[in-house]
Amino acid sequence: MRPRTAMVLAAGLGTRMRPLTRETAKPLLSLGGRTLLDHALDHLARAGVERVVVNGHWHGERVAAHLAARRGGPETVFRHEETLLDTGGAVRAALAEELLGPEPFFVVNGDAFWLDGPGPALRRLAEALDPARFDAVLLCHRTCQVPAELGAGDFALDPWGTPRRRREREIVPYIFAGVQVLRPALFEGAPEGPFSMNLLWDRGLAAGRLRALVHDGLWFHLSAPPDLTAAETTLALRTTGETR
Repeated sequence: MRPRTAMVLAAGLGTRMRPLTRETAKPLLSLGGRTLLDHALDHLARAGVERVVVNGHWHGERVAAHLAARRGGPETVFRHEETLLDTGGAVRAALAEELLGPEPFFVVNGDAFWLDGPGPALRRLAEALDPARFDAVLLCHRTCQVPAELGAGDFALDPWGTPRRRREREIVPYIFAGVQVLRPALFEGAPEGPFSMNLLWDRGLAAGRLRALVHDGLWFHLSAPPDLTAAETTLALRTTGETR
């Protein structure tokens, strides 16, 4: 199974990344010489994705202009959100407009930045999505491998990749890495308007239809300006080490 469509969520306000995002959208910030948005689209292109829906709100006109000037695949469709729909509402709206098609598709957060391990993360997600058993597979990363403050984590995982929400006062070892593969069936009965993907994840958890996969490469937490600076330093050191 190889998803041919995807959505990049690029409509956030980027509040924690200010002042860098006062005049631009967070996915248009540069890291390693390319925008975060281009990094995501490059990953999707290498995975064989042919069309990507990109939503926008904060400085959405700049996101649209950037997509129009981009050369190479995949094909992009910009969807402006006059009112913010949150993560789940944005994907549901794209599905309702038949922009993502009837088959499984990737969803990537506009600020997600990762380097693949031995196998490309998107390919691993696609291979892990057994439609008979799952409606969603989330990419997670070990919090202990991220040099940033990540709170108490998002999920605990059993040996088969079944996720569980953290309990009250519990610290769990995995954080959602901002990349997932979904079946349209996950959105059956979803509400109209703004809502978080957490609503559908909780339904999937309750039904045993949600799976998680641990990333085996590098992943960068990009919340505030110091995170971006640290990521640039890490990439520079890594490049220097590879060229010696």
